[in-house]
Amino acid sequence: MADRSLRGIRLGASSLQSEEGVVFHERANHTYVCTQCGRETTLTFAADAEVPEAWECRTCGAEAVRRVGDTVIEVDHSADKAPRTHWDMLMERRTVPELEELLEERLALLRARRGADDEVRLSA
Repeated sequence: MADRSLRGIRLGASSLQSEEGVVFHERANHTYVCTQCGRETTLTFAADAEVPEAWECRTCGAEAVRRVGDTVIEVDHSADKAPRTHWDMLMERRTVPELEELLEERLALLRARRGADDEVRLSA
């Protein structure tokens, strides 16, 4: 028979593992201050982790910057790339004259199809 019985234990309520012999990684707390609402948030990271300069505020969703001592770190956004739009990607592949030519071809095709549909309706 089993060494111990599992009768009467609620599944998922508690762990049967112990923390005996477990070595926890060193941790460090870092404080972030929201640029909009001013709320302070303290987050815990591993001591050797690369800590981000900015974090999203839990209250308003704006950017919160890390505070070191009594000063707030300045975040450099100069390297941030603006998101490309569909128009930007299209202009990488085609020129404006090519797009105008394609537009005229499609319009001619639609006009021809519309004329054929009109003829079918008139004959019916």
